[in-house]
Amino acid sequence: MAHTHNHTHEHAHNSGNNIAVAFLLNLLFTIIELVGGFLTNSVAILSDALHDFGDSVSLALAWYFDRLAKHSPNARYSYGYKRFALLGALINATVLLCGSVVIIVESVQRIVEPQPVQAQGMLWLAVLGVIINGIAVLRTRKGAGVNERVVSLHMLEDVLGWLAVLVVSVVMLFVDVPVLDPILSVGVSLFVLYNVVRNLWLTFNVMLQGVPREVDYEHIRRCLQQIEGVCDVHDLHVWSLDSEYNVSSMHIVVPDSADWNDLQRIKQAAKRLLADEHIAHTTVEFERQNEECQPCN
Repeated sequence: MAHTHNHTHEHAHNSGNNIAVAFLLNLLFTIIELVGGFLTNSVAILSDALHDFGDSVSLALAWYFDRLAKHSPNARYSYGYKRFALLGALINATVLLCGSVVIIVESVQRIVEPQPVQAQGMLWLAVLGVIINGIAVLRTRKGAGVNERVVSLHMLEDVLGWLAVLVVSVVMLFVDVPVLDPILSVGVSLFVLYNVVRNLWLTFNVMLQGVPREVDYEHIRRCLQQIEGVCDVHDLHVWSLDSEYNVSSMHIVVPDSADWNDLQRIKQAAKRLLADEHIAHTTVEFERQNEECQPCN
């Protein structure tokens, strides 16, 4: 047992270090991008700098709220602190939404009236972007935790984005087509907006206590009703605290003749079923057939 504990502690420590490294690399390169974007007059690089800034905010908030979410439930937050992670998602989405709109407006103006761009400077920044973000991908891609996997995917998106900038800058070294820069900028911004809207939808679904998308509500109800000794299931609720930790509650109607052993068997069967359906915590309330139920409002 001691070996398992040490391994788990070491992994958690390495996970935090990997995310910290990714954050520092991302923040450092965001500053480099902002300076380089103004020097090269490239709106595409400035739009990617906005994307990277959003990533930096997201990583910092994810790191902070991840630490906060590990706090135990208390008299003030009886469910714990897991839902605080949603605040980071909302702040990050707001920053990216506002920034992306500004970048798109500027890019459209430059498509109408193209401005000269320093293609050689774009090229060197693109090479640097591929290298720095590539290091972050290599550092986090083998992580077992959800946070590390998400960070790794985020960094991989940045690598692909910089590869696109690299291709455009090489083309403009040989062909004077400055309009390619704002067109690429619009593409990057629309890609960011697509992901922001998708993440916002997931965040609002959690905040509104919607059924998690990986959970088949009707399938769960049918399976619960098929458990031996179950007469009916109602007031079945399934929601998520933070998009990962799913919880549920239900009223199970049993025969008047059911004894303590029957109730324990049914409860354990229900909890095993819900655990297989990505639900981490289940609360079961039993009712007798002739008992009047107090409906949940």
